[in-house]
Amino acid sequence: MLNELETLSQNIGRLIEINQRQHEARLALEEQLAQLRAQCEATQAELEQTREERNALQAERDALSAKIDDAQVRLNAILEKLPRARAHAEPDNQLDLLEAQAQNPSDDESNAARHGENA
Repeated sequence: MLNELETLSQNIGRLIEINQRQHEARLALEEQLAQLRAQCEATQAELEQTREERNALQAERDALSAKIDDAQVRLNAILEKLPRARAHAEPDNQLDLLEAQAQNPSDDESNAARHGENA
């Protein structure tokens, strides 16, 4: 009977140790869970702040885009009011000069002769 009590006492001691280790492990896991929940809440707060910043930037972008569109409309209105310059006037004028020189080759020859006389 004494052996049985001693064995029972040892088993109870082992059960208490096992229970104590499980209790410590549970406490450690609860602490870890609390830390992870805090991290999760912080991450969610950062996410919400980032979303708010994104929305503000999108609103700013849209406002700037509207201003650019408005400025472009105004610029086009101003450009329409300006007198139109002939874009092809300069090349035509240069061609006119070449044609005039081709029609008056005697002028070129006399210019060359004058230059020769001066040399």
